[in-house]
Amino acid sequence: MLFNSVDFLVFFAIFYALYRLITDVRSQNRLLLFSSYIFYGWWDVRFLYLVVLSTGLDFCCGLLLGPGRIPLRDRLAVSACLILAAVAFVLPRWGAIQFDRPAVVGPASVPELWGVSTPMGRATVDFGQLLTPDQLGWSVLLGTIIAVALANAAYRPLARMPETARRRFSLVMTVVSNLVFLGFFKYFNFFIDSAGRLVEALGGSASTWHLDIILPAGISFYTFQSLSYTIDVYYRRTEAVERLEDYALFVMFFPVLVAGPIERAGHMMPKLMRPRVLTVDQTTRGLFLILFGLMKKVAVADGLAPAVNSVFNSTSTPSWADIVLATLYFTFQIYCDFSGYTDIARGVGKVLGIDLLYNFNLPYVSRSPGEFWQRWHISLSSWLRDYLYIPLGGNRRGVGRTYRNLMLTMILGGLWHGAAWNYVLWGFYQGALLCGYRLLAPGIAGSVPPTHTGPVPEDGWRRNPFTFGLSIAVFFAFTCYGWLLFRASSLDQVVRYTGILFRNVGQMGLSIGKPTLSAQAGLLVLLAFEGLEYLAGTRTFYRSWPRPVRGVLYALITIVLAMGFSNEAAQFIYFQF
Repeated sequence: MLFNSVDFLVFFAIFYALYRLITDVRSQNRLLLFSSYIFYGWWDVRFLYLVVLSTGLDFCCGLLLGPGRIPLRDRLAVSACLILAAVAFVLPRWGAIQFDRPAVVGPASVPELWGVSTPMGRATVDFGQLLTPDQLGWSVLLGTIIAVALANAAYRPLARMPETARRRFSLVMTVVSNLVFLGFFKYFNFFIDSAGRLVEALGGSASTWHLDIILPAGISFYTFQSLSYTIDVYYRRTEAVERLEDYALFVMFFPVLVAGPIERAGHMMPKLMRPRVLTVDQTTRGLFLILFGLMKKVAVADGLAPAVNSVFNSTSTPSWADIVLATLYFTFQIYCDFSGYTDIARGVGKVLGIDLLYNFNLPYVSRSPGEFWQRWHISLSSWLRDYLYIPLGGNRRGVGRTYRNLMLTMILGGLWHGAAWNYVLWGFYQGALLCGYRLLAPGIAGSVPPTHTGPVPEDGWRRNPFTFGLSIAVFFAFTCYGWLLFRASSLDQVVRYTGILFRNVGQMGLSIGKPTLSAQAGLLVLLAFEGLEYLAGTRTFYRSWPRPVRGVLYALITIVLAMGFSNEAAQFIYFQF
């Protein structure tokens, strides 16, 4: 389900009304969990099985890593949930249910089909097809039953193992399982296709190895979130969650499920477990974040997308100016798309009484690669730092190892974004920037604080505004080129466009499409708002304004958002990651 859809508006209105009627936190959490399954299943019901499988596995591993035993009640609950998930989500042919808009009043057009009209459209069900499982469904069910039986049989020998061996085995099991899930669904065809090109060069064919695999929405996000939980339990940074439904809510909490922020159990679980106090002030702040996030996505990102696509999706040769403008537009498109999602997620969380992690902190005012990664996708960059860079050795084993660890971390971070070589190249480019900056300015690079958890007041611009502005502008140019690597549709396009950028400087002929009016207006509002935020050094600077001035701001954002509804709606870019 997309935040910028009518479906979500109806879903959230119903959910929130029920949420406010419930007073105890346990019932609220059960409603949150049930609603989160609806939210995710709205996209594709079948992949709920994968989420349930991942949840059950990591919950059990967490108990083996923590207290060292899994009570019979929990083993039965996990076993029953996995088998029921296979029966409910994989066995039926969910394609037999069709949903059409707008609603057509009256009986189903095909007599043997059952249909019902709803405010959002008309649902039609072919029960004959729905209840006729295919071979894959039976295979998944049979495999689940066998796996559950084997896991229960292996439990007692595993629980009797020495503590150190049991904990290591459980950690390896959870890490390998999660990476296998991620690797199969996201990277199987990428590596097969890459190997296939090599095989074809040698005169063979690898086309039969290619599988029609659908990438589950948000798999990279909930896999990293689950991994952080079990690794933190292993290193005793957090306690194991003792109730299956509590851990399931940590994984499934719908505002962050498909595109983050990537939460940590140590931050999230206390917020989920404690009673919520829903205040007018917090709700108002949440609604503003939702409104501002929608403006970023609907008005700006979706309004810039056609102009960007007119260059990067074109087969003709663009001019130098086309590439520069398309890259600049994409720089703001991806920022507004992703940070817009985060704003909406954090706004929904605030309305529900749950504060989520910050994920963006004005990234385009960065003056160095290190600062950029402490302002852009903060939950991912801190995840890579804590669970990849530091375990590799960080900067503790000499200069050479530090550069190697930085490069490996950023290349794998690039690959996390997508199964394509241009993402690997983008990660390599980011690693090269970090290493290059560290080499040329070691003192400055080493002085960057490890992480930002809130707005960072800057006063350097007051001391030397020219140098300060110049450093932002120079690094912004490096950032934009990185987004060209990220957006390019192939390595061949990267080479061609880079060549044009260097050979045809000043070629000003334009064939690029024009951003919509909502994108132009939204960019002005965004730049003005974030400029004031930077100068004020606080995200809530506008709340000190007089009410009439705040009213003008809210009205302006609403008008720009309304203009954006004429844009063609697009899926959030990070959904594919």
